[in-house]
Amino acid sequence: MDMNSSPLTETVEGGVPIKMWTRGVPVDESAQRQLHNAARLPVVFRHIAVMPDVHFGIGATVGSVIPTLRAIIPAAVGVDIGCGMMAAKTTLRAEDLPDNLGPLRAAIEKAVPHGRQPGKRDPGAWSTPPPAVDAAWAQLAPEFDALCQDYPALRRTQHRAHLGTLGTGNHFIEVCLDEAGAVWFMLHSGSRGVGNAIGRSFIALAREDALRQDTHLPDTDLAYFEEGSRYFGDYVRAVGWAQRYAALNRELMMQAVVEAVRRTIAKPFDSHVQAVNCHHNYVQRETHFGEQVWVTRKGAVSAQAGQLGIIPGSMGVRSYIVRGKGDPESFHSCSHGAGRALSRTEAKRRFNLDDHRAATDGVECRKDAGVLDETPAAYKDIDAVMAAQSGLVEVVHTLKQVVCVKG
Repeated sequence: MDMNSSPLTETVEGGVPIKMWTRGVPVDESAQRQLHNAARLPVVFRHIAVMPDVHFGIGATVGSVIPTLRAIIPAAVGVDIGCGMMAAKTTLRAEDLPDNLGPLRAAIEKAVPHGRQPGKRDPGAWSTPPPAVDAAWAQLAPEFDALCQDYPALRRTQHRAHLGTLGTGNHFIEVCLDEAGAVWFMLHSGSRGVGNAIGRSFIALAREDALRQDTHLPDTDLAYFEEGSRYFGDYVRAVGWAQRYAALNRELMMQAVVEAVRRTIAKPFDSHVQAVNCHHNYVQRETHFGEQVWVTRKGAVSAQAGQLGIIPGSMGVRSYIVRGKGDPESFHSCSHGAGRALSRTEAKRRFNLDDHRAATDGVECRKDAGVLDETPAAYKDIDAVMAAQSGLVEVVHTLKQVVCVKG
C-alpha cells in the first residue's frame, strides 16, 4: 500500500482525533494549535481531516475539513464564502496562441475588473455592470433583499458591482496549457465583498452568543451556532446564498475571459470541452459514516469518487485537474492548492523582484512589488502536496500557465 494513501493520526486530549495527509509536507506549529483547538469542540464529529496544503487561518486552519453534528462554526467557513476555482478546456492549441502574450493578458485585464488602488475608487468593481451581470444579479436579488430585511447592513456592500469581478490577494485568472498542448482558462475567486460582510457579521454574532451563554471555547473564533438556535437558520440561508453568488461570479468571469480571448485570437474555438466549477471555502450537509453532518471545507475541495476538482499551484508552477477517489476518512476531500509556506509579510521581506522574475520566467504576468507576497516561493511545493494526497485523488490533467492575471 502507498503510505501516502493513509493519514498520520494525532490524538487530542479531550477531543476527536486529527487525521493528516501531510507526509513530506511541513505543518507549522500555529496551524497545529488551531487544529487541536477545533478538535476539542463538542460539536465536531468523529475526526478532523487535514489536507497537505494546511496552514494557519483565522479561527480555523486553512486546509481542514471539519464535520459537525447539528452545528456550524462560521469562522471555519471563513469570510471568503464560496471561494473556489473554475477551469474550462478549449479547442485552442498552444500553437494558436500569439508569440507575444502581452496583448492577451491586457485584453483579459480589461474585460474583468480586478485589483485595488489605495486612495482611489475600487477598480475591482463595475462602474456600470454589463447586461450579463444584471441578468445574473436578477437571479440572486430576491433572496438577497429578504436577507437584508433582517440584516440591513449587508446593503452597504458593493454586491452587484462586484459580481463578475476578480478581487485581490491570491485570486487570479490564467491561460494554461495541458500535457497535450490544449489551452485551458482557469480562474480563482469567491463571493467578494458581500460574502466577506456575511461572514464577518455572523462570526461576530456567534462570538456574542458564546459570550452571552458563557460557552467555554478554546478559541473565541470557534464560536458556533447550533441547530434551532436564534441565528442558525439565518446563517445557513446567508451562506448558501453567498455560495451561489460565488459560483455565478466565476461563471460570469469565465464568459468575459472567453469573449476577451475571442477578440484577441482570430481562430474560432469552443470553450466548453470540459469545465469544472468547485468551491473550496464552504459548508454543506452531507452523510458520512452513517450520520448526517455539516461538513465545512476551509481550503479543501470535495473529492467524491469520480468527481472532478481543481488543485492550483502558484504563479509559476503546475496546477492539476483531478478526479476524486472518494476516500471516506478524508470525508471525500482533497487540498485546494499548494498552501502558503510563508505569510504575506514574510514573503515580501524575504524575496525581491529578481527572485520573483526568475520564478515566473516564461509566464506573462505582473513582475512588480505588488505581487511579491504571491511569488511562487511563498507557497509549498506543489509536487510534495500532490504526493501526500495520492490516495485522495488521481491526476487527470497537468496544467502550466502561460498568462496570469492577478488583482
